[in-house]
Amino acid sequence: MRYTTFGRRTGLRVSEYALGTGNFGTGWGAGADRDEAKAIFDRFVESGGNFIDTADTYQVGQSEQLVGEFIHGSRDDLVLATKFSVGAHSEQGLSRTGNARKNLRTSVEESLVRLDTDYIDVLWVHYPDALTPVDEVLRALDDLVSQGKILYVAFSNFPAWRVSRASLLADVSGWAPVAGIQVEYSLVERTAERELLPMAEALGLGVNLWSPLGGGLLTGKYRQSAEGRLRDWGNLVHTETDARTTAIVDTVIETAEQVDRAPAQVATAWVRERARRLATPGVPIIGPRHVTQLDEYLAALTLDLTDEQYGRLDDVSQIALGVPHQANANSLDGLQGGQGNSFDGPIVPVA
Repeated sequence: MRYTTFGRRTGLRVSEYALGTGNFGTGWGAGADRDEAKAIFDRFVESGGNFIDTADTYQVGQSEQLVGEFIHGSRDDLVLATKFSVGAHSEQGLSRTGNARKNLRTSVEESLVRLDTDYIDVLWVHYPDALTPVDEVLRALDDLVSQGKILYVAFSNFPAWRVSRASLLADVSGWAPVAGIQVEYSLVERTAERELLPMAEALGLGVNLWSPLGGGLLTGKYRQSAEGRLRDWGNLVHTETDARTTAIVDTVIETAEQVDRAPAQVATAWVRERARRLATPGVPIIGPRHVTQLDEYLAALTLDLTDEQYGRLDDVSQIALGVPHQANANSLDGLQGGQGNSFDGPIVPVA
């Protein structure tokens, strides 16, 4: 497994995959039990992976507890990321959710206990809320950095305008800088190309890309059965609701037949290639429930699609950039004789 830095604003060295541990535990009624989760963790680390991603809310806190158990003996060799906003418990009081300083402090203290560690490498603000001023969030995060309880500050599932505003405010105030973003990204979900990925390029932010298989849709398994996340969770999954999605799945399966690989490997290889095109390579987050699924992700590390195969997947999954990007792209194409309307990075900021 290869390594990169977490964005251009840190020297933090991370593996080219992050292990998402939302399946560690059974608190949501489905997931990997302790033994299966341990086997997944061990296999990932043995393969060179060092970036572990969890959250207080995953499996009602069980994910953090299991990760905390598994990292014993290798804590300082691993990059540990967790999240706060939603809370670990199914019944939360008013002060136990959201991004206010009070919940942030309580959430981090409880995560440190569950993870059995005295510091968190990357703390993600999991979701934006509609109430907490961004300066309150940033100042509270800076306090935790000063205390050594977290090392890096990052934002998950935030719109680009909120992240860019937070980044500027942190910089001008001398607070801990915003180091990265986490966004959904796959062949069936490319809307991050409109604002989020160009913003990350311009600001030098690390990028974690979650759900590279579209919640399992790109494996093709839901054409035969509803078994999996679609049945167990009923969310965080895409379905074949339009002709574009069907064409994408068809093309993934056809490409898999050409290269004699599983469709999951093809879909992941496409995301890896896109991630590598960023000025600072992005890091896909893989979330296996079984060791066999992890092996599929690891096998994708050795799959290099041809330009023709990559181009077919890219073309069939294209999205409209929308206003004002489409008009700007069309104008530039006319001036430069160019083609295409998607993000191909790297973005070079205009002085």
